[in-house]
Amino acid sequence: MTPKLSRPARRAALVVHVTASASWLGLTLGLLALGATAATTGSAVTVEASVRAMKLFADWLLLPVAFLTLLSGLVLSLGTAWGLARHRWVYTKFWLTLATTTATVFALRPGVNYAVTTVAAGGPLPDAGDVLMGPVVSLSAYVFMTVISLLKPWGLTRRGRRLRTPARRTLQDA
Repeated sequence: MTPKLSRPARRAALVVHVTASASWLGLTLGLLALGATAATTGSAVTVEASVRAMKLFADWLLLPVAFLTLLSGLVLSLGTAWGLARHRWVYTKFWLTLATTTATVFALRPGVNYAVTTVAAGGPLPDAGDVLMGPVVSLSAYVFMTVISLLKPWGLTRRGRRLRTPARRTLQDA
């Protein structure tokens, strides 16, 4: 049995998690705006400035915020009654956060880095998808995770039902 967080610790973890999650969403909106600018402008200078700004976001801000979101979410799920695998919405958020963090490392950052290298060498933007698809997919995932955080749909997982059943039996036996 994992020890539960005290009320002040739970509140602090919740503040960190919500702040990191909102930051991740905001960074992604910024990346989308920069990517759309790079993909639609006719100015080589603007394309280069946009992809260089995207690289700064991706290299210095995105991964720390992603990892902080993942870590604070784990602390909250393991340190509260919600649990990591008791409720479908928590379990879904965990796997989506892990997937989007992994995609940031292995798809978004390399795509942005390739775009910067190509544009800085004097070439055109190699593929608008490199600077647009990552932010579009990420933004969709983050909005979805925000919605399920608020609505808490789908009920308990099989594990959650199994863990809840002994507690009910104990109360009925008393």
